Formats: sequence, structure tokens, C-alpha cells
Amino acid sequence: MVWYKYLYADERIIRKKEKIKWKVCHNAGQINLYLVTLSRGPGKLLEIVSTLTLMQRAYPKEGLFVVGLARGYEQAVCLATQIILEVYQETGGFDVKSDLLNKHRAGKAQVGL
Repeated sequence: MVWYKYLYADERIIRKKEKIKWKVCHNAGQINLYLVTLSRGPGKLLEIVSTLTLMQRAYPKEGLFVVGLARGYEQAVCLATQIILEVYQETGGFDVKSDLLNKHRAGKAQVGL
């Protein structure tokens, strides 16, 4: 699992994101917490994954690139929408994966949160 350098988070958890990241990495239960990740499938932009799903042994964590954290599913949807809109406003396209990976590698991003 890789964490985006400029991790997006909703207002309710922005100050706690380092602690939450540690808990997610160590399989500590996080009720009603969702990760926004880059899609691993073709033709998709982002995925929303419950941290409870991540606790399952069979869930593949390798290759998971986390770009956002949200408390509640609705907040995760809003966060994913915001990420997509930001990419569209900056690039004029919807290649979210390439844009965020390039920012991550280059070490520069303008995060609106």
C-alpha cells in the first residue's frame, strides 16, 4: 500500500490523518472510515474502499495507492468528486491516475484541502 504524498482528507479527520494512516497499516479497526484509491482496473478513475474491507486477509493490499481519507461513505464520494474536478480543472482531462502519480513522483501538488 502506497500513500499519496499530498493525501486528501475531509475536514473531520485532517488533523488525525497520520494516526489514521498508522491504524490502517496495522489493521486496527476503523469504523466508518473510507479510503479513496486510484483504480486498479481499466476504465475507472477512483475506488472507494472501506477500512473494514482492508482488514480481510484475502483483500489484496499490494498495488493499492491511497489518495484520500474520509469519515463516512458520503464524504468519500464528495472527496473523490473533488479530486476528479481538480484534475479536470488543471489538465482539461480525466486522467486522474497519471496526474496524481506524476505529482507524487515530482513532489509538487496544489491540494485544495
